[in-house]
Amino acid sequence: MKKQVKPESLIPFAEQLATISGEIVRKYYRKSFTVEHKTDSTPVTLADKEIEQNIRAYIHNMYPEHGIIGEEFEPTNPDAEYKWIIDPIDGTKAFMMGKPIFGTLLSLVQGSTPILGIIDQPILGERWTGVQGFATNFNYDPIRTRLCSDISLAMLSTTSPNMFKDMDFESFERVRRKVRYTGYGGDCYAYGLLASGFVDIIVETDLKPHDFCALAPIIRGAHGYFTDWQGNPINLHSDGRVVACGDKRVHEQVLELLNA
Repeated sequence: MKKQVKPESLIPFAEQLATISGEIVRKYYRKSFTVEHKTDSTPVTLADKEIEQNIRAYIHNMYPEHGIIGEEFEPTNPDAEYKWIIDPIDGTKAFMMGKPIFGTLLSLVQGSTPILGIIDQPILGERWTGVQGFATNFNYDPIRTRLCSDISLAMLSTTSPNMFKDMDFESFERVRRKVRYTGYGGDCYAYGLLASGFVDIIVETDLKPHDFCALAPIIRGAHGYFTDWQGNPINLHSDGRVVACGDKRVHEQVLELLNA
């Protein structure tokens, strides 16, 4: 029989991974460094690669039976029951521009279900930690999303309107026209702000598992809602179209608009 892992027991280990990442981030932040471009034209820096390499080595040393799926390198043991999902710098463009609204994303997935997640912003010294079955913490203090009774009162955030193509853009526009305010930018940082009660809705598309797995335990543990556009819980195999809301009433309204 396989030994079951209690995700809360791995919080200190996961936070050590975030600390390793933060030390490397601070070494490169607002310094001159080489930027490469992947085949999809997205940028990658030396910091991205160094962070993921160091985190991978630390995981392999402590939990060699666990799988690792990262943004910058090929998966290791991807069929393992427990897998670590790594986005070394979510918001690389913000990092390159010297804006402290990027973050390292770390998640532990059991099967296909995210059970632990961290958003770490080392420049501001901010860390959100979510674990299945427990309240989400911001710098070790419990947090929760804010109540919002109607979409007309809501603050919407998305990284960029350019991520929405064709019918997805039309769906997003139906939501955007109904909210009170819309803000752009932030990548994973916006999800931390939603968990902390400063944003009501996030709608995005074209995300990869390393972009969204860590967010699921954080949003859920802050009493929020995080699903795909059909209302299904987010898992490792979700299609990359996500909705995060702080209030169930607004979440239902957003889903109705997206699927109108």
